[in-house]
Amino acid sequence: MKDLLQILKQQNKEQDFDAIRVGLASPEKIRSWSYGEVKKPETINYRTFKPEREGLFCAKIFGPMKDFECLCGKYKRMKFRNVVCEKCGVEVTLSKVRRERMGHIELAAPVAHIWYLKSLPSRLGLLMDMTLKDIERVLYFEAFLVTDPGSTPLVHKQLLTEEMYFDALDEYGDDEFEAKMGAEAIQDVLAEMQLEKEAANLREDSLNTKSQTKLKKYNKRLKLIDSLIQSGNKPEWMVLKVLPILPPDLRPLVPLDGGRFATSDLNDLYRRVINRNNRLGRLLELDAPEIIVRNEKRMLQEAVDSLIDNGRRGRAVMGNNRRPLKSIADMIKGKQGRFRQNLLGKRVDYSGRSVIVCGPYLKLHQCGLPKKMALELFKPFIYNRLIAQGLSSTIKAAKKMVESEVPEVWDILEKVVHQHPVLLNRAPTLHRLGIQAFEPLLIEGKAIQLHPLVCGAFNADFDGDQMAVHVPLSEEAQLEARTLMLASNNVLHLASGEPIIVPSQDVILGLYYMTRDKINQKGEGMIFVNPAEALNAYESGAATLHAKVKLRIQEYERVDGKYQPTTKRVVDTTIGRAIFSRILPAGLSFDLINEAISKKVVSNLIHVCYQTQELKDTVIFADQMMYMGFQYSTKSGISFCSNDMTIPDTKAGMIEAAESQVKDVQKQYSQGVVTDGERYNKVIDIWSRTSEKVAKAMMDEIGFEDFINAD
Repeated sequence: MKDLLQILKQQNKEQDFDAIRVGLASPEKIRSWSYGEVKKPETINYRTFKPEREGLFCAKIFGPMKDFECLCGKYKRMKFRNVVCEKCGVEVTLSKVRRERMGHIELAAPVAHIWYLKSLPSRLGLLMDMTLKDIERVLYFEAFLVTDPGSTPLVHKQLLTEEMYFDALDEYGDDEFEAKMGAEAIQDVLAEMQLEKEAANLREDSLNTKSQTKLKKYNKRLKLIDSLIQSGNKPEWMVLKVLPILPPDLRPLVPLDGGRFATSDLNDLYRRVINRNNRLGRLLELDAPEIIVRNEKRMLQEAVDSLIDNGRRGRAVMGNNRRPLKSIADMIKGKQGRFRQNLLGKRVDYSGRSVIVCGPYLKLHQCGLPKKMALELFKPFIYNRLIAQGLSSTIKAAKKMVESEVPEVWDILEKVVHQHPVLLNRAPTLHRLGIQAFEPLLIEGKAIQLHPLVCGAFNADFDGDQMAVHVPLSEEAQLEARTLMLASNNVLHLASGEPIIVPSQDVILGLYYMTRDKINQKGEGMIFVNPAEALNAYESGAATLHAKVKLRIQEYERVDGKYQPTTKRVVDTTIGRAIFSRILPAGLSFDLINEAISKKVVSNLIHVCYQTQELKDTVIFADQMMYMGFQYSTKSGISFCSNDMTIPDTKAGMIEAAESQVKDVQKQYSQGVVTDGERYNKVIDIWSRTSEKVAKAMMDEIGFEDFINAD
């Protein structure tokens, strides 16, 4: 049994790596990755459903279809591990090697890699000091490239049309110079490049030139050449002689009901390449006319282009349903690609998601977590506690207890959740405050309760927004969540340093309502010795919230880092402001709140509090402000209805004046004084101004408050 486990461990051996890099691979490197050459475009036999030999799913190259079983069935079971069947040639091993083993295609003609050709700036163009258009003309057999001018007046890397090429042949003979077409010509030029010499020449040229444009060009080219020298890559590797083939399980062929198959688009693209490559090989063997060979080479180049990056050049290759086939680049790039979708966007264990609702009774560091969700999220901790307390003897028994939701489970859940922070995240997470830690409170229902003051940081509102919950498992993760990510530790905006836990909406409405003043209110002119006395007067009905009164307040002075009470003074204020001052931290001046409190005043209050008090005091003050705001916005009973939208008496006169002006403009148009365009603009302008006047008059009337003068 130990030997068996050791074998499985060896099979399961993982390679550790910290990063991946896209680089150039030499033909030898590609062959070293490969387990065999794919020579046929066939996939599987549709009668036996077995992979075709030397095809795209060949078991000899890529590994067995079933664990420890060769294709013909001669060798089965684990005792024949690593044996290669002499009949079918398949190695007896795990079938999962079909996710790892690569194949290759030996190309009949070199093919340029489209990533290095078409990416901006073109790496091939930059390295060869040629324009992308000229390189494309050579690659796709529209022009010849002089690779060796010999003793002729032709220039190295000069482009020749077919006519110019044949004229040069007649004039100089075919032994005097060499000019080629296609990727072969590009490969020859790249292979001849001496990178160190090129780099030295570029450095010299950049020192001698005074043109900024040329200097920029030299620096770009030098950067690329230096990168090639440092990495040890050779420039001719940008042209492929050997094409690697992905493991078959990464481009699967899946049987469907009714005998049909669903296949990855890559298989169709590989088949196109293999078919064209085989056809080109046969044409070269038959010594076919040059024009036919050239056309086949161009088609092979286009087939490889489509395989690597379909649609990058020319029209995309379409499938049966008139949809572009998904190439290797399409599988990697973008939101649905391998990196963003499958690696960064993995599903996370111990996480949940639900709609958020307002939790007005929560503290800043708390969130309301539904009981059912918490039970699922904290399962491992609950199992551990159940076994530790002797309520169950095995994990299986603990699972049954949790599934049946016995009363003991809820008691343990309470203990497990206590002071165990959870992370709340709202997509899109645009800045650090988009994910914060909270201490969960178990609640009924299915929605997550969120503290209203953290809505600004999350850019959340309660109109159906959803948030994700994550549980930090290790002690280190919990410690980080508590110290770095707890909502009560993140009260300032990272970009501006302004408070981010500023109340808004109903809280501001309540605070404004309680701190505004009115004249001739019940209790006006009363004098109070402290805020508690003012609160008693309000609660007993002796004075209203907005009554103007006199209040004796305590002044504070900072001594040895602590605020000590000093003198007292009398101020003119209102009952509401006196009540509000009860939550004001010691050391904050009463003058800061002795006005009708708006959002700006609240923001300033929190900012001053953060600078002069401790973080804990600021958080408590913000929470108490929120509770008080909700309380008094409820008491105010403020609402809007159609009767509040009073129509100003001046509206009719304004509309009449506007209509008169419009008639004048129409008259001017009929007399030919203004054009149709001018008439249109003038009419729009008249009605826009009238609309603004009516709106202003309406707002003035709504804002006007009737009161009887005290005098």
